[in-house]
Amino acid sequence: MNALRGVIDPELGDNVVDLGMVKRLERSVDRVMHITIALTTAGCPLRAQLMRDAKARVASLPGIDIVKIHFGEMTADERSNVMARARWKARDNELETDIPQTCRILAISSGKGGVGKSSITANLAVLLADRGYTVGVLDADVGGFSMPQLLGIDGDIQGERSSEGKAMMKPVARPIGEGILRVVSMGSISGSNETEAIMWRGLMLNRAVQHFLEDVEWGDLDYLLIDMPPGTSDIQMGLARMLPRTDVVIVTTPAKAAQQVAARAADMARKGFLRVAGVIENMSPAANPDGTVTAIFGTDGGQQLADSIGVPLLASIPLDAAVTAGGDNGSPVALEFPNSPAGVVYRQLADIIVTDVAPPVEMAECSLRGVLVRSGADLEGARQRAESK
Repeated sequence: MNALRGVIDPELGDNVVDLGMVKRLERSVDRVMHITIALTTAGCPLRAQLMRDAKARVASLPGIDIVKIHFGEMTADERSNVMARARWKARDNELETDIPQTCRILAISSGKGGVGKSSITANLAVLLADRGYTVGVLDADVGGFSMPQLLGIDGDIQGERSSEGKAMMKPVARPIGEGILRVVSMGSISGSNETEAIMWRGLMLNRAVQHFLEDVEWGDLDYLLIDMPPGTSDIQMGLARMLPRTDVVIVTTPAKAAQQVAARAADMARKGFLRVAGVIENMSPAANPDGTVTAIFGTDGGQQLADSIGVPLLASIPLDAAVTAGGDNGSPVALEFPNSPAGVVYRQLADIIVTDVAPPVEMAECSLRGVLVRSGADLEGARQRAESK
């Protein structure tokens, strides 16, 4: 068994013994060692490599002349457990980045496109900067980037050498109020074309996000907001490995189809051991001048999703034409039209973010309240306090 600890499943990143893959060891009288290894699937493409490695490790032991490898298949429960262990172990391989340990990282995520993740990311970013914070924005939607347009960012990312001689990218910066935005997006890479498709496979997309994290001189950040691509694929899985201290905020519309897909995004985050901090409902019912309410996408979907996954509903942002106007002008609605229906709710949401969901880290202060805040305590009370302002 100790010899087999040297056999690593490269896909799962751990040895076959600790992963629980070794099911039987039996040495016969004719000095033949029989080893049974349970694979995640019967057709695992790594079985030949695992066989070679196991034979090489065990054949060198005294008293063994022949090693015979037999393969089985894990049960559904065993497979679930081994994948959970692999995801947990992957957390030990966090990237070395320029992002400070005191930086609060929020991934704005959803299961599907078109629910307004990017608008929410842009508005939260400018509001946090307006409060005097230094805010990084990472446009992780590599193929569908939109942050430069939404934030009114001009200019390209510049390259420079670090003090160790490493080539680094410098984010495009924009001052907002008392703070500053630092934005990294494919749309700010020299030579990029707004209308040209980025036709990369999943691993290349994930690698691009990795470069944006480890090869960028972010500097001192209070917050890093990550505009995630839709779905549950390579970039989402990679983020859990690269930045395991990330908190995830799930965005949905009231429509049931959006809720169901968003629930999968929450499930994926938790399987990657990331905290789901709450739900934001976008495109909520809007009040008309005559007092009636227009619910184009339905009602209460955000609350239903929040209840189903056991997290608070942080905000319900109403449908508002000012959101589109602000995005088209490169000046998010929360700044351009602060008294609009959406602008008011965005400011309430920013209050909740900085007071309860992800308060800025004060190294001089370490108290039980910080632990409670980190666990998401009393967020519903915080939302009610913000609404009453």
